[in-house]
Formats: sequence, C-alpha cells, structure tokens
Amino acid sequence: MIPQRSNQLVKKLFAPYLAYRLRKAFKVLKHNEVNILPGHSVLLLCNHFSWWDGFFAGHLTHTYLHRDFHIMMQEDHIKKRMFFNLLGGFSINRKSKEVIKSLQYTAALLDDPQNLVAVFPQGALESNHIEEINIERGIDYIVKKIKGDCQIIYYSAFVEYFESLKPSVYFHLLDCGTNRNFDYDKVKALINAHHKKALKDQVNAEH
Repeated sequence: MIPQRSNQLVKKLFAPYLAYRLRKAFKVLKHNEVNILPGHSVLLLCNHFSWWDGFFAGHLTHTYLHRDFHIMMQEDHIKKRMFFNLLGGFSINRKSKEVIKSLQYTAALLDDPQNLVAVFPQGALESNHIEEINIERGIDYIVKKIKGDCQIIYYSAFVEYFESLKPSVYFHLLDCGTNRNFDYDKVKALINAHHKKALKDQVNAEH
C-alpha cells in the first residue's frame, strides 16, 4: 500500500485553491448540522458518485468538521495523482493481500482525535440516485480496530441545477454514533434509511 505523506504547508496552500475551484464550479454547497463530538477522530463515510467526491469531503472537513484530512483512494488512482498523497491520500487495493494492511492503517490514523479519514464504503462509483447504499465489510473491520474515540459520520450528496447554470450540492449528514457502540448491521440499515429519506427530502430542497 501507499501511505499518506501529509504536508501541512501543502494542505494550507491547497485549501484556498480548493475553495476557489468549488466557488467557480458550483453555485452553492449546503449541509445540515450534526453534533460533532470533541476529543474524537472522525470516520467520514461518503456516497461515491463523481470525480468531485474527494474534494467535497475535503471541503466539509476544512469548513465544518475541522479535523486533519486524510482519504482512502484506490491504488491505481493515487499512483496517477501522487500529489494527493501530500494532502493525506493513501491507497487501498481490494484485490491485493495488502488490503488488510490498508484497513489497519486507516484504524491507526483514527486513533488520533485530530484526524479525519474519508472513505467511500460503496467501493465503486454509483449514481447518487440509487436507493441502496452498499457498505462494504471493511468498514466493520476498521471500526473494531480503532483504539481511540472515533465518531462515524455519513453523508449522501446530491447535485441539482434548478434555475442556475451552475449546479448546487446538498449534503445530508448523519451521525452514526461512535466506535464504542458500533454495530455494522444497524449502521448499514441506518445509513440506507437515511439515504432513502434524503432522496425524498431532496425534492423539496431550498434553492
């Protein structure tokens, strides 16, 4: 696997560039609020439907969740974009024997309460209009290996145009509890119920 090589100077310089790119590409990015627990790292689970997803997760981390950003990326993707390695990107190869090493590495990052790790639990790009979110079993493995306190947060993101030439992004955040009370089956059901409700609520999104 390819470990992250976070460079805080690079992250600091990249943050305003990311904000600029998002302002240029999108009319607005909106999210609801959840209770962010102090003294906890954050495992951020995101639906995976676009090229922008990593940037969306980074945006929420910098502007709302306020943790040191890290992201799990497919190994072939990070090899093509090693710059993201300096922004907290590390690799996973689901077809390799090193997949367990990547999961253990993720858990170790989450031992630090200052860290956030963004993971796409579906494992592949899928339309954001699907009704069922697949949560791969690797999430269960990660959470059970975390030694510190960690809050699990999920979001479903949806893109709408309405009356604008620029799309708007709506993040529907869900507090899934912590690693201390984590139950894979219950959290999977909770996320899917939340996603289905978010799909319905999106019809009435303010714009």
